[in-house]
Amino acid sequence: MATHLVKRLTSDPLLRSLFSVRLKTTSSQYVASRIRDATFEKLMDKYKNLLKVVSIQDLILANRSNDPPSVSVDFLNRLSQKLHLNRGATAFLRKYPRIFEIFYDPALSQPYCKLTPAAMQISREESVAILDTRTLVIDRLVRLLSMSLSKTLPLRAIFKVWRELGLPDDFEDSIISQNPQLFHVLDAHEPNTHLIKLVGTTPSDNNLIAAVENWRVTECCKDDCSIDRTEMRFSFKQGYPPSMKLKKNFRAKVKEWQKLPYIGPYENFTGAKTRSKRGLMELEKRAVGIVHEFLSLTVEKTVEVEKISHFRKWFGIDLNVRDLFLDHPGIFYLSTKGKRHTVFLREAYERGCLIDPNPVYGVRRKLLDLVVLGRRGLHSGDYKLSSSDSEEDDLQVMENEFHLTVEFFICLLLTLLGYLPGIIYALYVIVLLNPDRDDFNS
Repeated sequence: MATHLVKRLTSDPLLRSLFSVRLKTTSSQYVASRIRDATFEKLMDKYKNLLKVVSIQDLILANRSNDPPSVSVDFLNRLSQKLHLNRGATAFLRKYPRIFEIFYDPALSQPYCKLTPAAMQISREESVAILDTRTLVIDRLVRLLSMSLSKTLPLRAIFKVWRELGLPDDFEDSIISQNPQLFHVLDAHEPNTHLIKLVGTTPSDNNLIAAVENWRVTECCKDDCSIDRTEMRFSFKQGYPPSMKLKKNFRAKVKEWQKLPYIGPYENFTGAKTRSKRGLMELEKRAVGIVHEFLSLTVEKTVEVEKISHFRKWFGIDLNVRDLFLDHPGIFYLSTKGKRHTVFLREAYERGCLIDPNPVYGVRRKLLDLVVLGRRGLHSGDYKLSSSDSEEDDLQVMENEFHLTVEFFICLLLTLLGYLPGIIYALYVIVLLNPDRDDFNS
């Protein structure tokens, strides 16, 4: 009886509207049912480890009171869960000897971690690349604020995407404070919250053009353009996973959606739209245009869904952003690897690389290459605990301490199980494993 009632509710449009029965699957099921793209999944396999490396790198570089910048391994171990280091910080650091170097500090009697010369060089190159593109960085920030309904954004939201936007780590002082003709910092109604307001524009920003508009112009100018010029006016570039089968009705819906007019990300929007089916579709297409432009402003054309959700209210998007990405698999690709949801702008990539790379992206790829290399090409003895004063001595001390700890517990276990086996193992350790110890040679 209950089954027949549910079927009737879901089949009758009037009853369905009265009882608001949700036909769509749950959000988690919707994510799980998406069509995978092997190219993006393979790229995300590399990126999930890169993100962990970058998190540790930022912690090291933030501790500039040490010379060279470094953090204790014990501190990183305490942050293992937050950094998603499943096997602990020490095991993770040892996986990337080309990036991290563990050394023993005799003064503090504990191991520390610092960046290798190669990783430090990449960090300096990235800082130089960001500094050289200062004009572009300002333009990105102006465009981001221009998409807001009030030309205002919370500072904490921008802090979450400062790396994605290619901003310097001190952008509040080097970019915002240095350009008072463009940006003002305001106090929000909430405590300890500040807002950035756009108060001016640069000469190049008087007529802001979205990235998708440039693609439309390029496509229309092609001699072999197969799309009608009138359809191209509101179209987005589409590209689907190779394994995705496009049914006839799906193609028809996409074609209809492409023709639908919408308000661009830099156009004035009051939010006064009818709640009709067409009005909702136009609101959805406006949201697609905004997140498309947002991704176009990022260095690597990718961002975590959780981070972009912080801008939803300020952009006037009254939709679930994650479902928006899943509803348009030809424009975006959503990956769930690395215990996070990450969205890619599909049209910006080809075979796992940006089609139009920028200097900052080029430098970051060098770090990604080191992550991919891992320990390949290195012998087991190439990665050592080192110190600037006496590398080999401190290494030997720490190795002896580790071995003696293990041997002590083995000996204790054998003694508890039987007195004689414990004595025999103790003599074996003293005579054979450590014949050169000063305690017994003196």
